[in-house]
Amino acid sequence: MKKSLIAVLTLLVLIVAGCGNSNTSNNTSNQNAEAPAATESAEPVKIKVATLIPPMTDILDIVKPLLLEDGVDMEIVVLSDNVQPNEALANKEVDANFFQHVPYMQQFNESKGSNLVAVQPVYDAIYGGYSKKYKSVEELPEGATLVMANDPSNIGRSLQMFADAGLIKLKEGVGITGTQGDITENPKNFKFEEVDLLMLARMLDDGDLVAMTPAYASPLGLTPKKDALITEREDSEFSITLVAREDNQGSDAIQKLAARISGPEVKKFLEDNYAEIALPAFE
Repeated sequence: MKKSLIAVLTLLVLIVAGCGNSNTSNNTSNQNAEAPAATESAEPVKIKVATLIPPMTDILDIVKPLLLEDGVDMEIVVLSDNVQPNEALANKEVDANFFQHVPYMQQFNESKGSNLVAVQPVYDAIYGGYSKKYKSVEELPEGATLVMANDPSNIGRSLQMFADAGLIKLKEGVGITGTQGDITENPKNFKFEEVDLLMLARMLDDGDLVAMTPAYASPLGLTPKKDALITEREDSEFSITLVAREDNQGSDAIQKLAARISGPEVKKFLEDNYAEIALPAFE
């Protein structure tokens, strides 16, 4: 009788233990099943990117939904001049910007003591000289006015293009760091006017030759291949580039942005819509 009672009690203990293990297993299983849902519901990382005009804004519009798939919610901040995007980035008001070439960024760093860094080149904008009054540079008269942007990097870029076209001569070796003081020969006594970058398009009515990128020429219906009297060399170092800060360039969100902004969707967009004015600067 005692042996039978012990056997029954032992059986009950085993059954209870089994139920406990089953519940534990079920709880663990349920927790594991819920884990992916928690991951899926994680909020995307938010970043802000400053920019100016098309095609930069167009490219960021393409990238925005692609980045959201990567867990990054990008706010596009369109500013009104070519100084604000770098100041906003340096002051940590935005996380990156997309509007400039590296020499311009370097000049800003030197003048402001900031630590902006190039992350990803995106496209090469064909720089050209345009005129409403003349069909060739040979027609430019004595004392004609040549217009260029007033920041140091674009002054040097413009003067180098003018020199390559035979309009002037510069001191040996100055290259894109040249200034008007580096002009050694100016046989037709050209005058040079330096204006804010955003004023270049308006200067077509007043100047005789205006140096500008496609971003400013294109809204006027002008393309470098069709309308520019001169263009710069193909080995230019002025790719329009995604820029961040030294302290955040390696962050996951910025690296995902760099990958998307140099992806096949952007390459196709440039080839389909801007083939005559902007060439992809990535493979």
